[in-house]
Amino acid sequence: MGSYKKIGEMISDKGLKVLFSESMDKHTSFKIGGNVDLFIYISNITELSDTIKTLNEYQVPFFIVGNGSNLLVSDLGISGAVIKLNEEFKNIKLLDENTIECGAAVSLAKLCIFAQQNSLSGLECAYGIPGTVGGAIFMNAGAYGWEIKDNIISAENISKTGERYLLEASDMDLSYRHSIYQSSGDIIVSAKFKLEKSDPSLIQEKMNDFMSRRKEKQPLEYPSAGSIFKRPAANYAGTLIQSCGLKGKCVGGAMVSTKHAGFIINTGEASCKDVMDLIDHIKAVVLEQTGVTLECEVKAIGNITI
Repeated sequence: MGSYKKIGEMISDKGLKVLFSESMDKHTSFKIGGNVDLFIYISNITELSDTIKTLNEYQVPFFIVGNGSNLLVSDLGISGAVIKLNEEFKNIKLLDENTIECGAAVSLAKLCIFAQQNSLSGLECAYGIPGTVGGAIFMNAGAYGWEIKDNIISAENISKTGERYLLEASDMDLSYRHSIYQSSGDIIVSAKFKLEKSDPSLIQEKMNDFMSRRKEKQPLEYPSAGSIFKRPAANYAGTLIQSCGLKGKCVGGAMVSTKHAGFIINTGEASCKDVMDLIDHIKAVVLEQTGVTLECEVKAIGNITI
């Protein structure tokens, strides 16, 4: 840890909550991961900008985490800092009769419920996706034919150097599980969404339907990172994996879900290495049997590459 501890203490002295050698298995939906040197809670944009400038000044690498629902963290942990957005970043409000503005740390579930309560339709497919607004924009999250790009208007951001700026949706390079943020390294702090007026009871019915489908088809009772692989052209990763007889395949505590082959679940004591070895096995078998190369959707952080 060395000098990182001194920098963490410096940030802590400014009134921010800093955890030292924090285990990342507490902060990911996979419940997997070693320690990060500094885990920093940020309450507002000023704190975020100042903290990023401090980390850059002392050359401390950093990473923003939301609900940790699409992450696989190395067993060896993360060198540097992980930043968690709190408080101000969880605000949500109605700007006009069709527009919602919310912080990046707002969960998609909360955003969907807020929209329904205000008779606004367009986000029903997102109900049940276990992530935050920031993470959803970063990945251009989607389900059942819908993607975040269908409703986002713009986002306010902090650059990787700590500067504040606005980005229109048309400049976000949004495509399947991709956005400009994946290469820019900039941080989403809030976003605006345009929706359509509708009957709140009909909106609720749609939300309930999508949630029922997820509960029926996805292994929500186990820790996972959601769908492990991106959808291949003209096919589905889960279908290919199942066709190769890999449902239930285990490596250590990691297992291909018997409920949905597109998910790898943590049966209790899975390590990052278990998951990585299982991913490699799945990719090799699917390539050999079908000729399709699967591409990972989850983001690996720490001393790993997938």
